[in-house]
Order: sequence, then structure tokens, then C-alpha cells
Amino acid sequence: MSAKTAILSAAELRDELAGARPPVLLDVRWQLGGPDQRPAYEAGHLPGAVYVDLDRELAGPAGSGGRHPLPDPEAFGAAMREAGVRADVPVVVYDGGQGWAAARAWWLLRWTGHPNVRVLDGGLAAWTAAGGPVTAERVVPAEGDFKPNPGGRGLLDADAAAARAREGVLLDARAGERYRGEVEPIDPVGGHIPGALSAPTTENVGPDGRFLPAHALRARFEALGASEGTPVGVYCGSGVSGAHEVLALEVAGIASDLYAGSWSHWCTDPARPVATGPDPQ
Repeated sequence: MSAKTAILSAAELRDELAGARPPVLLDVRWQLGGPDQRPAYEAGHLPGAVYVDLDRELAGPAGSGGRHPLPDPEAFGAAMREAGVRADVPVVVYDGGQGWAAARAWWLLRWTGHPNVRVLDGGLAAWTAAGGPVTAERVVPAEGDFKPNPGGRGLLDADAAAARAREGVLLDARAGERYRGEVEPIDPVGGHIPGALSAPTTENVGPDGRFLPAHALRARFEALGASEGTPVGVYCGSGVSGAHEVLALEVAGIASDLYAGSWSHWCTDPARPVATGPDPQ
């Protein structure tokens, strides 16, 4: 695991797109509770990029599994093939710059077995800032051949997440005020999983939306007890920003597992305990 196998810069992407084996590009712009981003994609996107809708193609229907449960693997595979994803061709994913949606696509492709997926560090904003071109041309990709084989990444359910908090390190990637239970703008219950540590994913990036250097990320996570060889789990509100934290950990060289249902799934069962305040317990 390293930054080079998880993320790439705009300059590196330009070189690869001009090379003999250019990657498949996926545009995964998305806003939590915001408008559909397809019009923004149609107004301007990286040349050759195919739009992927997070709510429809990177998640199953909201319900007892949470707000963004994992999609059915076969449905996800069909969507990826329609987007031109091939098993033997690298994939690069980007979003509007926040990185959460791109990380969700990265995690899903890795979980379902694609061997070569990276996120454009800083997203579309970094691309345009580096002078990269955008186009409004309609993209019709050739059908891909990717067939999902789930299990390529570590996945936690509610019981495993609770155990990870007791026996390893469980990181809560949401904003600190949601972790503490001071506010909860989305889910019906505020607070955190007992034993989880607050680690807002926003602190993984600099003002430009790009990841901090690997050594800085490693220092951040090691200060929380998350280091190489320690069982580490991550959750967030619904499994989207948590994927970004898993990606940050990968850049830092630390393996981790995602509780994909996250808080939106945890709080559906009133029997599950809830902690509030700044302390883990």
C-alpha cells in the first residue's frame, strides 16, 4: 500500500492519458442532500470521463441498511461495465474536489476486485488549477468486461465495528460535533459508537482539498493509535466520507476496514448503545 497505488496528481494523470495505456476515467461528482451533479458533468468534464451517479450506482436503496448501503454487486458490476470499466485497464476516479464520492467509487471497485484504481488527488479543481482541459462532449464508452468479486477490501458489520472499537481502533470520520452528539442534522440519533475515536476526515486534507503528505497522515493516525499491524476500522454517517478516511489511511500505509452501513445503520437498532460527549466511552 502507498500513495502511488491509491492517488495520483493532475500532472501524473495528464501523462497517463497521453500514454499508450490510458486509464478509464469516472466522474463521480456528488453533494450530500444537494442537486444532481449530472448537469455539472455535462457542462464540463475531463475528456473521456463517464459520469457515475453515487446515489443510484454506488449505493443500494436507503432503508434498514442505512442511507447509502452497498449496492448489489451484480448491479454495480453492470453499471461499471456500462461506464467502460475493464478488468485489465487502470481506473481513475474524480469528483468535484471534496474527495468523498471519488473515494466511495475507489473503495467499491477495490472491494469488488478491481486491481488498479486510483483517485485524482484534489479532484476536478486540482485538474483545472493545473491547466487540464475540460469538455462538454458526450462520451459513449465501449462496453467494459469488469465482473465483481466482493471481498477485495475489509468490510465490517455492526457487531464487527463494535468489536473493533473494543479490540483495536475504530475511527469516526464525521465532524466532531456529530461525534459528540451536539448536533445531528441527518440521522435520528446523535452520538457515536462506544469506544470509537473522533477523526474527522476533513483533517486529512489541506486547504486545496488534496491529501496531506503520507508522513503527516501517518503521524495523525498513529497519534490516535492507528498504526500498521493494528486492526483499524472506520465509519462515518453513511459510508461515503468513511471511504475517504480509508483512502487516507492507505496513503499513510495503514490498512483499515470500512463499516459501510456506518452511523445511519447503527442507529436503526435502538438496542445498540450510543455514547455522547468528547470521550470514546
